Amino acid sequence: MSPLAHQSARRVAVLGGARVPFARSDGPYATASNQEMLTAALDALVERHGLQGPGAVGEFVAGAVLKHSRDFNLARETVLGSALDPRTPAYDIQQACGTGLQAVIAAANKIALGQTESAIAGGADTASDAPLGVNDRLRRILLEARRAKTTGGRLKALAKVRPGHLVPDIPRNAEPRTGLSMGEHAAVTARAWGVSREDQDALAAASHQRLAAAYERGLFQDLVVPFRGLARDQNLRPGSTVEKLAALKPVFGLDAPGPTMTAGNSTPLTDGAATVLLASEEWAEARGVEPLAYLTAYETAAVDFAGGDVAGGEDGLLMAPAYAVPRMLERAGLGIGDFDLVEIHEAFASQVLATLAAWEKRGLAPVDRARLNVAGSSLATGHPFAATGARIVATLATLLAEREGPGRGLISVCAAGGQGVTAILERT
Repeated sequence: MSPLAHQSARRVAVLGGARVPFARSDGPYATASNQEMLTAALDALVERHGLQGPGAVGEFVAGAVLKHSRDFNLARETVLGSALDPRTPAYDIQQACGTGLQAVIAAANKIALGQTESAIAGGADTASDAPLGVNDRLRRILLEARRAKTTGGRLKALAKVRPGHLVPDIPRNAEPRTGLSMGEHAAVTARAWGVSREDQDALAAASHQRLAAAYERGLFQDLVVPFRGLARDQNLRPGSTVEKLAALKPVFGLDAPGPTMTAGNSTPLTDGAATVLLASEEWAEARGVEPLAYLTAYETAAVDFAGGDVAGGEDGLLMAPAYAVPRMLERAGLGIGDFDLVEIHEAFASQVLATLAAWEKRGLAPVDRARLNVAGSSLATGHPFAATGARIVATLATLLAEREGPGRGLISVCAAGGQGVTAILERT
């Protein structure tokens, strides 16, 4: 029997977070790399929590979804370029849009098992600087030339290059199994669940209005650090209203009657990075730091979207949280009514509304909309894929802490590949 079988899990505290403002792709961060953005977020966290000393943090885990070959060992290279002790171990993780939350879970597990006392988790993504692949025909020719034993053989292989071979493979926002974009998948799900355009626009407008109000009352004072001229999320539109959003034309689901998804009720391509500091209670107490909240449960799930979504079923690409959350709540002995706050990643307004409907169909109580994404979410902030989970954890923990009493928050993040990552934060 493993020694860990005799070891009880420790509580994992969320102590703080830091991120750069999120920017629309091809904007202020167009020339910023994943490593540069992640380093800026990490340095802000290190400075705010005094983590510059030797061995201050046990580990750093982070990831990116859109990675260049230069992003090899991204987390470790970020540490080496940051104010954190260069002897801090680090490793990469990736689970599409669930990367940031999965990084938090990976770090939390080691703390819970006593394998480390503290860790930082996070993620970064740049849609502006997406990697371009070499045309596959050109790649084969170059490999043939490399394998050639003589100069003549190499020249013979290279002579096969034609102008068409020089056209790069442009990255597509499409699922390899279906060829459909995430937005096209979400449109199928919206039709399957009967999600209306009006409800989508109302949710999107609320996201912008709530994020603007959160900035105005100083919620992000200790969470967001200025970067490249931005002090707030660039996608934020404080004046968003249902009426203004209703004027936008649909951009997804145009192959069927009554399309409802627009650029206004869908997240834009975004650049950014976020980090979260986690630790044991003992580590926090020794440094006189009061935890914002505790990470008490987490669950992942996946759905067969390639069969269900394309066929018009309800188990669409972004619907795995419809299974992960009920399982997690059953294991924790909790219901929706036990949560003061609910954070659902807003990949699309339609996906949030479909998820809420699916939870009810699977026996959960309706979510009180006054408790849903109270400080706005991805529709307003934007969505750098790997950074979103860390953003949500830090924001929710801060929201729970400002309540100055016991509270509980639910996190639900959908991800490409038909996956979902969910978690529970509590403040006692």
